[in-house]
Amino acid sequence: MLLELRLENYAVIDNVAVEFASGLNLLTGETGAGKSILIDALSLLLGDKASSEVIRSGAERAVISAVFELDETKVAPILEQNGIDGEEGSLVLRREIAAGGKGRVFVNNQPATVSVLKALSAHLATVHAQNESILAFDAAVRLALLDAFSGTDLEAVCNAFAAWNGIQRRMLELESDEQDRLRLVDLWTFQRRDIEEAKPQPGEDQRLEAEKRVLANAEKIYNLALNAFDLLYEGERSTSSSLRAAQKNLEELARYEPKFREALTALETARISVEDVGATLRDYAGGIQASPEHLAAVEDRLALLDRLKRKYGPTLEDVINLGAQVARKLSEIENKDEVLRSLRQDLARAAAKYLEAARALSKKRREGARQLEKLVEAEINDLAMNASFRIEVSGSEEESNWTSSGFDRVVYFISPNPGEPLRPVEQIASGGELSRVLLALKATVETGARRGRKRDSGTERTLVFDEIDTGIGGRAAEAVGKKLKALSRANQVLCVTHLPQIATFADHHYLIEKKEFGSRTRTSVRLIIGEERTEEIARMLSGAKLTEASRKHAEQMLRSNA
Repeated sequence: MLLELRLENYAVIDNVAVEFASGLNLLTGETGAGKSILIDALSLLLGDKASSEVIRSGAERAVISAVFELDETKVAPILEQNGIDGEEGSLVLRREIAAGGKGRVFVNNQPATVSVLKALSAHLATVHAQNESILAFDAAVRLALLDAFSGTDLEAVCNAFAAWNGIQRRMLELESDEQDRLRLVDLWTFQRRDIEEAKPQPGEDQRLEAEKRVLANAEKIYNLALNAFDLLYEGERSTSSSLRAAQKNLEELARYEPKFREALTALETARISVEDVGATLRDYAGGIQASPEHLAAVEDRLALLDRLKRKYGPTLEDVINLGAQVARKLSEIENKDEVLRSLRQDLARAAAKYLEAARALSKKRREGARQLEKLVEAEINDLAMNASFRIEVSGSEEESNWTSSGFDRVVYFISPNPGEPLRPVEQIASGGELSRVLLALKATVETGARRGRKRDSGTERTLVFDEIDTGIGGRAAEAVGKKLKALSRANQVLCVTHLPQIATFADHHYLIEKKEFGSRTRTSVRLIIGEERTEEIARMLSGAKLTEASRKHAEQMLRSNA
């Protein structure tokens, strides 16, 4: 769950830190105070696209940061994959947006990318933005909602589709028209001959580079080795001679003083090591051949390998792999009929495997749809509606409908009033009805998904609703408040609302205010309790002018929904 959200130089906020808690966290304030600013900022931490327009006037950058409490094992694979160290029990996100559109991302105070934020967001929070509608739900999203509730596993279908599609691509390659095929054969033949004639070996370029360095500096290397050998072993005052002389003196000394026997042994070891190094240098110098012809041959070979790398690289291993790949393709072309016959058999088996997996997936979706539509209908009618809700799962097994997520299509239907025909949810005219359907659908899916994930009782997911109560009031608003309260028993819920009927259900009530300080406008956020909270509810009931009647009404509502 979200523990803290901090904003610096973001929109009209200069510096605000808000600490959130479990349960239902509601944010209220006058129109234009900036209630949605916090939600927009949180969305950026979850990977939304950033714009330099959010930077507060006069500032060079905006900074948004948050601290989440969570089970580290849920995000450990993502962190490990991106080289980020975890912190036990928490996750710290920070995003900086600079003028000009550039910015930086940090996870646990380590550099990261926006794609990492997007990957982590699935384990942190879900934001249902202001005025969001089912209209924004394309076919893939509608399907994903049902899959989230049903707990379907797409891996088998995805793998089967990839295998089937890969075989199809190979067959299309072989069956391309004759002109294209001949052009490819000419190209592949040239590439294979070019690579095979060179006979490159793995690591050959690196080995030759080392040999070239020696050959190009043979005389210098030879002199260095011989000089070192002479100093260590051969010369009149070589280290070996000095050590031998010292050893003789030490042997005589040890006859009188036994404690030098250990030093004598150490000196013997040192002498042997020096002579071994000297012998190695002598042998190395003897093997050096300053051959201009051999150097030229090495340079010619390196030039050939470099040409191959420029054409087929960038590395020599890539060149060798390409040679093997084009050889395989030419073999397939030469044995086209036989290869196609084998591929058709493989394609039939892959298609059968895909259909088996897709049918099983479709069956689970249909079962899930029957459960989900009943639960959503009950949830909708709890929100002061008398509606019928249905989910239609359709789709053809024809190959043209095959995708990595199966062949199903999902449409949500609703009849808002008895006697009216079922219509797609996106065709609902009333914004208030749409808001309630959206809340019911998302709440049900989230509850089902949570149950399917078998979360530990000590962890919560953060659900954020930004004015999802738009277009409703009265009894419907109270029903939405109760639904949010129920949802907050298993999740941390953050909700921006302008309705007092909903605000009275808060476990934690935050007031967002916009005031002028000097010549600048600043937005602040603070937790309110007691009399302050009563006055805010009263303001929401009666407007800017508070009355004794609105205060009493607010007190009554707070007592009723406590």
